[in-house]
Amino acid sequence: MFTRTLTAAALAATLAAPAMAGSVSLTLSPSTPEQARLMRAGLAIYGIVQDIETNGHITQSGIANAAALTQRGRGHLGVIHQEGDSHDASLTQTGRGNAYGIFQFGEATSTEVVQTGRGQTGVTVQFGW
Repeated sequence: MFTRTLTAAALAATLAAPAMAGSVSLTLSPSTPEQARLMRAGLAIYGIVQDIETNGHITQSGIANAAALTQRGRGHLGVIHQEGDSHDASLTQTGRGNAYGIFQFGEATSTEVVQTGRGQTGVTVQFGW
């Protein structure tokens, strides 16, 4: 199910991208515990590669980028990675054991994510022009 949803979303984004002005986004939310574990593992691998020593990390490269990462509770993993100019992202995690990654590229994308409760997982990837 996850693979079919991902494939359909990627195809729709590819077909719609030329008609859209500004950006295209892909948000992934696992639908099974196994998919959630795989997504968490991917975010953890990213954290190891980036040498993240805490539960949250923001990387920005470019000009006029803004990011906020707020975590209350234990065991959260939050990543915001922005490359390019004029991006805006916020991630708020409360509860326990949530994991989310926001990855923005190009120009002028905006994302706001709020996770509450326990064990939620997701990723948003945006490309702007």
